[in-house]
Amino acid sequence: MRIAMLLSGGVDSSVALRLLQEEGHDVVAFYLKIWLEDELQHLGECPWEEDLGYARAVCRDAGVVLTVLSLQREYHERVVAEAVAELAAGKTPSPDVLCNRRVKFGVFFDQLDALPSRFDKVASGHYARIGHDGRLYRLYRGVDPVKDQTYFLCRLDQRQLARSLFPLGSYRKSDVRRLARGFSLPNRDRRDSQGICFLGKLPYDAFVESYLGRRPGEIREVESGRVLGEHRGVWFHTIGQRRGLGLGGGPWYVVAKDVERNVVFVTHGERAPDHHRDRFRVAHLHWIAGEPAKDRLTVRLRHSPTLAECRIRLEGGQAGIELAEGEAGVAPGQTAVFYDGDECLGGGTIL
Repeated sequence: MRIAMLLSGGVDSSVALRLLQEEGHDVVAFYLKIWLEDELQHLGECPWEEDLGYARAVCRDAGVVLTVLSLQREYHERVVAEAVAELAAGKTPSPDVLCNRRVKFGVFFDQLDALPSRFDKVASGHYARIGHDGRLYRLYRGVDPVKDQTYFLCRLDQRQLARSLFPLGSYRKSDVRRLARGFSLPNRDRRDSQGICFLGKLPYDAFVESYLGRRPGEIREVESGRVLGEHRGVWFHTIGQRRGLGLGGGPWYVVAKDVERNVVFVTHGERAPDHHRDRFRVAHLHWIAGEPAKDRLTVRLRHSPTLAECRIRLEGGQAGIELAEGEAGVAPGQTAVFYDGDECLGGGTIL
């Protein structure tokens, strides 16, 4: 097959490229330039340069052609603008979920279709697996529970999955590191990137401040209303957050935000369980292979290995969720992703 490989410069996509080569595929690599360095250059170095350097080195060693595509405008329009608006409204967006749906497996597919040469599949270094039941494509968790990235892929549709390959879905991270050393990859010892895909080394708070600035306000204890300190802006905080509050005598946890009054409410760790939520609603639902056939599933409320047991009730385009146990980090705007065993069914936005 002729395969378009999404290459980031990290070890995962680099190993995926070499595995596809070993299987005898004709691989062409693409580096998607979605960094916002033109707008955020005042914040420091251009973090994409190091990534692109590694991507070029990997392709040079593998004898693979590398094409750099600039999708900054599309990324800003389809991901960043919405994420910033959600933050300003006091919500907690999931920009990487939007990025995969709209850019990496969206705009990029459109760009490939405009090329004179055709590709059979598009591959990436995501830890996930794709199956086909004879009628529909299905998305399954990667075998490494820590690295599994189906959370970020939950909004892919049938057309996108039909064209996609995830070569690392059956590997654990330790296996990938071992393979990287075996392939003598130039990035074999490079650390994994953390956080939102387009930020690289740029601190998340610096990105948020560059768009929304600062709006100091009070941090109040939710039970007593007592002022404990000051925050820089409600958009820097999310429900369930513990670190970065700058309060003594903790631990303190964010339990609510009042955007209009510009107040962040916290509770002490001793009382945190009193504010856990076991019921919430989800909108903007997307089901990969149709609505679930059962009402007892598991749900992931953030990118982590932890899945919570839940009961789901579908009601007019939304869903009511009842957790078996209360959770601290049920944040409006965040993506909730549902599973039936290892199968990722899809997800929606927490109201």
